[in-house]
Amino acid sequence: MKNLQEATERICELKGSLIALDALLPSLLEALPPATHDILVRSFEAHAEAARTVILNTPISDHVLAAFERDIARTRAVLAGTEPPQGNLRPRQAVEAILLTTTHIRTYIGARLLTGASGFFFRRDDRLFLVTNRHVLSDEPSEHFPDRVEIELHTDASNLTQYAIFSIPLYEHGLALWRQAADTGGAVDIATIEIQTSRLPEGAVLHAFDKSHLDPQDEDVAIGDNLMVVGFPLGFHDTVHHLAVARSASIASAYGVRFQQQGYFLTDARTHRGSSGAPVVRRRSTNQERRSSLPTWQLLGVHSTRMDMRTRDLIKDESLGLNCAWYADVLMVLTQNK
Repeated sequence: MKNLQEATERICELKGSLIALDALLPSLLEALPPATHDILVRSFEAHAEAARTVILNTPISDHVLAAFERDIARTRAVLAGTEPPQGNLRPRQAVEAILLTTTHIRTYIGARLLTGASGFFFRRDDRLFLVTNRHVLSDEPSEHFPDRVEIELHTDASNLTQYAIFSIPLYEHGLALWRQAADTGGAVDIATIEIQTSRLPEGAVLHAFDKSHLDPQDEDVAIGDNLMVVGFPLGFHDTVHHLAVARSASIASAYGVRFQQQGYFLTDARTHRGSSGAPVVRRRSTNQERRSSLPTWQLLGVHSTRMDMRTRDLIKDESLGLNCAWYADVLMVLTQNK
């Protein structure tokens, strides 16, 4: 009985100590000069990601993981609350709109983190959708069956370091809320899920593609054309401003022709895990006046997987460096009214 009482008293002492540290942390951060504060934020994000990788590869309870993610989020909030004024330009001036079309996706079962991927926003009339690969939301071969995803959304138009985590359930009453498509070649590796805009965080800042970005506008698209894949390879991104990175690519197969009778074309690009679901875009050669905030971009496809040869000698032969990009025009099917 004495040991139990001592343990209880010790737990109470630890709680008091943690509360005291919580009071000390903001005061220390407020005393930091702006340059040091920025370095601390970047260092914290890097070490948090490293710690998350270690935890996910260690036998550990969901309670520990949930506590870790909760405290990481709390520390981010403290860091954001003590950030010195930046005086940044508004996002449309400070960063290209194309970077605000994409978002980092994390998949979960309950509180357990599963994988990371890429996604982007597509608007159809007054409805907003999140677009990614179908295998990000459900994949039988790997037994990957998340029940929700989380995405990052900017919340301050004048300060890109401010963001919120937005959770999207994938099922309701046992039925999938996301939509997929199939064609004569089989399943298409693109999925959409509608975002309830009334639930978006206050001040959410994002840009979305729409059907005008699927229109070639009488421009020829040909093999060898330069492309960009905008996403989060291996989860890598600007962790301070929460912006994706762009990888250069080119069209590697006959555009408009279904490669091996599948609904995709090939791209030549260096890609990694985590890029699944990234938009594949092409800069238009003519700058036509349009109401869209993304007038210079044509949305050609959705990056999916890397292509390789089973017969490749892993020692003698380099990987092909080729990837599947599913034709984006299927979005008009996946976003139509049911």
